[in-house]
Amino acid sequence: MLHVVIMAGGIGARFWPKSRKHAPKQLLDLFGEGTLIEETVQRARHLTTPDCIWIVTNLELKREIQKVLPDFTDKQFIIEPCGKNTAPAIGLSAITLARQDPEATMVIFPADHRIPDVDAFEKAVRAAEKVVSSSEMLATIGIRPTRPETGYGYIQMDAASSQIAPDVFRVKTFAEKPNLPTAELFLKSGDFLWNSGMFIWKVSTILNQIAEHLPDLHSGLRDIAACKKETHLKETITKVYSSLKPISIDYGVMEKAADVCVVKGKFRWSDVGSWEEVWRFCDKDEQGNAILGNHLVINSSNNLIDAKDKFYALLGVENLIIIETKDAVLVCPREKIQQVREIVDELERRKETKYL
Repeated sequence: MLHVVIMAGGIGARFWPKSRKHAPKQLLDLFGEGTLIEETVQRARHLTTPDCIWIVTNLELKREIQKVLPDFTDKQFIIEPCGKNTAPAIGLSAITLARQDPEATMVIFPADHRIPDVDAFEKAVRAAEKVVSSSEMLATIGIRPTRPETGYGYIQMDAASSQIAPDVFRVKTFAEKPNLPTAELFLKSGDFLWNSGMFIWKVSTILNQIAEHLPDLHSGLRDIAACKKETHLKETITKVYSSLKPISIDYGVMEKAADVCVVKGKFRWSDVGSWEEVWRFCDKDEQGNAILGNHLVINSSNNLIDAKDKFYALLGVENLIIIETKDAVLVCPREKIQQVREIVDELERRKETKYL
């Protein structure tokens, strides 16, 4: 059976001032079409039955997520006591699924992606599912790059070897976020795809790979699996997590495993990593302004305004991000938007908790 695991434990600091600890990025309605996690769940329902959709998060965010997803039962939540990056989250999910369906195939989705073309997305997932269900391969979905993006990791396809299936290639290498000249070379070569952070594999396969490449994590997962009483399970998970080192599944497993394939996803995609991505996806006027709300823009271009309670008038400015909430306003050049996290860090240092 295909199970979809949605990772929803992050905060999304680059979306301050809208993203807060009680309302992280995945719970925001950034495009007027529902929250990002609602969109993710809707895509998951195209792939499997509602009872085979799981959400990995922490206890505090679980309560907030259930407000927008009231149909989700407590049993569909996999609760981490603290964040330890993606490898422990995926390992805990795999152990949880193995308890009830040892033959399960897992699909891993972040909760905060934007994918308008659901049909093409489903086609890519089904192609990966077909490959992993009959092999011990790990699969990921890569996105055809449309620009020399420096904010994404990349996957190099092994174009020299034969395709495993249509649009499914062996992975030659993973590349970290590049500088601009390197990203331009990646784009020009045609062999590189954006790393989407979406994965597909059998539960048994990923547990075997964790055992090989992350033995400490696997040892902890064995302790969790051995816990037969539900009353002791939470305590065991907390104890295991306290000793784990944070590590991503990319670095811990994917970059080391021998049998990894990538499906070339032919759909529009964004990990919605910053307000810049919102500007990219929004409808714009003739001057490239994305205006959410009733505002006036004169002789200004390529700006994003997201404000509902106040009227903004822009005159002779360009490439600005303006985001308003009830208690805070962000004004930032678009080229500096990745540094919004520094505002959150400074607010934490100042203990300005009401803005966090």
